[in-house]
Order: sequence, then structure tokens, then C-alpha cells
Amino acid sequence: MEPDDVVRIRLGSQQLRAPAAASADDALKNLLAVQAQEFPYARWSLAQRTEGATADDVEEAVADGKILRTHILRPTWHFVHRDDLPWLRVLSAPRLHQANAGTYRRTGIDSEVAAKSAAVLAAAVADGAHRTREQLATELQRAGFAARGLGLAYLIMHAEISGVLASGVPVRSAGGALRQTYADFDERAQAMPSGVPALSKEESLAALAVRYFRSRGPATVRDCADWSGLTMADVRLGLALGLEADPAALETSTIDGATFYFQAPDDQLPGRPSPRIDLVQCYDEYIMGYSVSRHYFGGTAPTFPLHDAPMHVVLLNGRMAGSWRHWLVRTGSTGPRCQLDVRLSAAFSGSDEAMDQALDRSVARYGDFLGVPTALGSADRS
Repeated sequence: MEPDDVVRIRLGSQQLRAPAAASADDALKNLLAVQAQEFPYARWSLAQRTEGATADDVEEAVADGKILRTHILRPTWHFVHRDDLPWLRVLSAPRLHQANAGTYRRTGIDSEVAAKSAAVLAAAVADGAHRTREQLATELQRAGFAARGLGLAYLIMHAEISGVLASGVPVRSAGGALRQTYADFDERAQAMPSGVPALSKEESLAALAVRYFRSRGPATVRDCADWSGLTMADVRLGLALGLEADPAALETSTIDGATFYFQAPDDQLPGRPSPRIDLVQCYDEYIMGYSVSRHYFGGTAPTFPLHDAPMHVVLLNGRMAGSWRHWLVRTGSTGPRCQLDVRLSAAFSGSDEAMDQALDRSVARYGDFLGVPTALGSADRS
């Protein structure tokens, strides 16, 4: 397998190429979890894997609870489908609490504090109540907890990891931005039907491993372990169990002595493609889904931007070709519009009709997603 093959198969398995997902929550089901600390851009990560989902569509799925936003895996914010969060949380929780142990100690969260704060938080979201972070802080402070800064963040995170809280219906601030709320975990996450046993750890490992490699392959065991927060031994066990149940689920290829697992494409890989530009967020799963084999996308991301450079990633046929960001501008009564700051690397800049058309198509798709007039800024195509 050549590097170009790795890139083309990944683009397909990640649904950045046809066939696209039918909806944003279907795209999420394919990927299992999607990093989502920057909510506006994370919406786009899901929508751009569909036939034409909009920001409103993603926000509706979040409000309905099909898409939940919580701390899981490494841990950081992720979108997870409500059908998958119960078993994925149980699988991830021991490693998450272990990763957070140092911060728990620094913020005074021991088993007693965790239990008492969880009871307060559970009461705060009882009977279908959805609470903002500030409202939860008020309830904790009334119960005698300091509940400020890092301590508040980790009390809430502990409750998320422990199955007390899940994301609720977002509320819109006075400035128009959506704000996270929290709700009862069991209200929002999809419980197993009555009489159906929960997945065992081994079944969960198998499900995670097979779904990871089918949605992100070609990738290595180390890539999956770093993405999931699991040990390499657990990933290998999950792979073994998954392939025992379905030997045809994945194929393998050895590259530079490393074994890569992937789902075989449905058809032959195409020849040299015409230029296609994808605007992806720097935390997109096309980047964050890998560690030791991330280099195949041809760049380094995420990185701290220098000299006011954008931090999100422009892909040209699956490889890094520049950076981008958006600004939403509101002027008078004309309504909002979006300006895209797209900066192509020197090797790809200059006048090229095919490239210009590819860039125009990507800008138009982003405008359709936002539902507002969208155009390139003056620094683009330079």
C-alpha cells in the first residue's frame, strides 16, 4: 500500500468522500466519537460528511439528544451518539478517572466529595430540568462546595464520567451563541431495551476496535489506543474478538513494518483526482483520529497559530495545503454574513483555474452549511 492509497482510503472511510452519511447523527454513528471542544467548528465536522446537513440540522440533533456532547475518551469534549454513550462511558470511565486523578487531588475531589457533589448535581437536573454550568455552580455552592474555576469543572466532569450528567438542550446567549446545559444522564442517553443485557467489557472492546478501524482505517493499534485512551493490550483484545466474530470485517496491510487495519473500499481506488479542497477544523477526526500515522495528511496539526494565522486546516485531495478560519459579521439590518480567511501554502498559491474552482466550491458548501452569505476574505488566493 502506497501513501496515496492510505490517504484515499481514509477519506472514504471517514465519509469525506462519497457515499456521504444521510444525516449528522449518522455521520457520528460511523465515527463513534468526534472531538468537539470548539462547538461551531465541530458542527461542521459532522455536516461536511453528509449530503448537505446544515448548522441548524446539527443543533437540532443536539437539542433532541441524538447527539450528546460530553467528556469521554482521552478526556476532552466529544460528540457521541445517544445510542453509544452508555456503553462507551462504562468502557472509558476507569481510564478517565485515572487520567484525572492528579487534578482530582489538587482540587480536593476525593470519593466522599465526589459522591456528595454527584447527589447535589443529580437533584439539580431531576424531573427533566436542564441546567447551565452557572446554575449547577449555584446549587453546589448552596450545598457548601466552593465550585469555582477548575474545581467546578472537574466536579461536573466527574459527574459526566460517572453517568450522572449528560448534555442537555443548549440555550442561546444574548449575543446569539449556544451555551451548553446539563441534564440527567438516563434521560438523555439511550438505555438498553428492557431484558437486553448491557455489553460486557469484551463486547465493548470489540465494538470500539472494529468501528474505529472501519471509520478511520488504514490505522494502527497505537493510533486506536491513543485516540481511545485505552491500552494497546485492550485494543489488540478488541481486534481479536471483533475479527473472531467477523473475520471479513477488516483487512490488513503492512507499511514500514507496521500493521494497518482498514475496511476494504467498495470499489477500485480512482486514478489521479481533480483538485478538491476540504476545509476541516484542526480537531477533525481526519487529524485527531491518528497519532503515529497522522503524518500521512502531510502536515502538523493542531498547532498554536503564530502571527495571527488561522489554525484550522485546508486539505487539497486529502493533504494539508493551508489554513483557514471564519468570521461572522453582523452589520445593521442586513443580517449576518460569513467571511472566510483561507491561506494556501506557497506551493499551492497563485492563479490556477482548477484550484480556484475547487476553493469556490468549498466556500459555497460552507455557506450552505451556515445558511448565510459567505465569501473569501482579501488575503485569500494570494
